[in-house]
Amino acid sequence: MATSQGSSISHGNYFTLFLLFSSFASTAVGYVYESAPFNRSSFPPGFLFGAASSAYQYEGAAFEGGRGPSIWDTYTHKSPEKIADGSNGDMANDFYNLYKDDVKLLKYIGLNAFRLSISWSRVLPHGKLSKGVNKEGIAFYNNVINELLANGITPFVTLFHWDLPQALEDEYTGFLSPLLIDDFRDFSELCFKEFGDRVKNWITFNEPFTFTNGGYDGEFLGNLAPGRCSSCPQGNSATEPYIAGHHLLLCHAAAVKLYKDKYQATQKGEIGITLVTHWFVPYSSNRLDVKAAQRALDFVFGWFIHPVVYGNYPRSMQTLVGNRLPKFTVEQSAMLKGSFDFLGLNYYTGNYAAHVLSRTGNISSTSDSMTHLTTDIKGVPIGNPTGVPIFYTYPQGLHNLLVYTKEKYNNPPIYITEAGMGDKNNDTMENTINDPQRIDFYTRHLHAVRKAIE
Repeated sequence: MATSQGSSISHGNYFTLFLLFSSFASTAVGYVYESAPFNRSSFPPGFLFGAASSAYQYEGAAFEGGRGPSIWDTYTHKSPEKIADGSNGDMANDFYNLYKDDVKLLKYIGLNAFRLSISWSRVLPHGKLSKGVNKEGIAFYNNVINELLANGITPFVTLFHWDLPQALEDEYTGFLSPLLIDDFRDFSELCFKEFGDRVKNWITFNEPFTFTNGGYDGEFLGNLAPGRCSSCPQGNSATEPYIAGHHLLLCHAAAVKLYKDKYQATQKGEIGITLVTHWFVPYSSNRLDVKAAQRALDFVFGWFIHPVVYGNYPRSMQTLVGNRLPKFTVEQSAMLKGSFDFLGLNYYTGNYAAHVLSRTGNISSTSDSMTHLTTDIKGVPIGNPTGVPIFYTYPQGLHNLLVYTKEKYNNPPIYITEAGMGDKNNDTMENTINDPQRIDFYTRHLHAVRKAIE
C-alpha cells in the first residue's frame, strides 16, 4: 500500500490479470510452456483483459465524503506492526480524487474491464440501512461507474472485499453473528438499486478463505482484520473461522437470491463469487501425500466452492472438523446450491502438500487439514521466486486449477479475477518499468489459460 501524489494505477495496487473465458470442454493434458508469440486473437471472442483492486487498498479519503470507519481502519491504526511497512489506507493511492486519471490510464494501456469494490462504510457509514445512506458515497461510485462506461471499460463490482463497517463489528462481532445476514442483504440491495442499471457483473465476496483464515485464525496467512485468533487478545482459531465462513456463505446466498428474485430480470446482469486458492502438488507419489494435496485443496478452495455448487461442505472437512463445523439447514443448503452465474478465481502460486501423521499445537482451521505445506523439496523451489516470499511462479497450477474446477464443479463460466506478482526489483523507476520478470509471469500464465481452454 503506497501513498501517491500522482495517478494511483502507477503505484501497482492493481492485480493486473483479469480475464474471462466461457465454459470449456477438455480433458486434463500436460502443461507445456509455449514460446510462440500470441495476442488477443489467440483467445475466444468476449475474452476480457483488465485490472482489479479493492476500496481500502486504493481509494484513500478515509475521512472524506461522509465515510464511516471499517475494521481495516481500526486494525491498521491499532496494530501498525501487523503491516509490513506500518502504512494504512488513510490516503492509499488516492483513487477517490484521481479516479478520472486512472480510468484514462486503464484505457490507454488497452484494458477493457475493471474490478472495483464498494466500501460498505462509505455508502452506509453505520453499517445499517436504517441508520442512513451517505449520498456523497453513492455519488462517488456513480461517478466512477459512469467514467468507466464512458471510456469503454466494463465495471465488475465486488460488494465485500474485507472492509466490514466497524459499527457492525462493535455491535455484534460482525461475521460471528447471524445478524449480519440481514444487514448484508440490505447493503447489497442498496447497491443493486443505485448501480444495477449500469453494473452487469456483481461479485458478492472476494476471497472468503483469506478473510476468514486471516481474520480469525492467522496461522496460514498471518493476521488480517479483525485480528482474532487463539493467540490474539480475542478469538478462537478452532471455531471462529468456520462460524465466520458459514455466515459469509449465508450472506452470499441471501444476496444472490435477492438479486435473482427482484433485479436480474430487469437489470439483466449476472452475479457470482470470487474464490482464491493455491494449487497443491503432492510432496511425493506416496498415497498419503496424494490424499494430503486433495485435503489441502478442500480446506482452501472446497470450503467455499463446494457449498455454492453442491450445497454442503467437502466430506474431508466434515470428517476432520466434526462438530466444530456448522451445519446448513435443508433450506439453506438448497439456497446455496447453484448460487452463482459465474465463478471468479484468484490464483498466485503453488505449494507442495505432505501428509501429517498427527496434529501438534493448537487446534485451528489451518491445522485441521492434516497437511504440511512447503514451497520446496530438498531446497529446490516449486518455481521462480517473486517479491512476495511465499509466492513462487507456478503457471501449471493455474492450468490445473481451471481444469479441476471444470471437471469437479460442473464447468462454470470463469473469470480470473486476480493473478499477478509482487516484483522484487522495483526499487527504482527504471527497474519498475523494465520488468522482464513480470512480462515472463504474465506470458506463462496466459499460455496456461489458453492451454486449459484448448
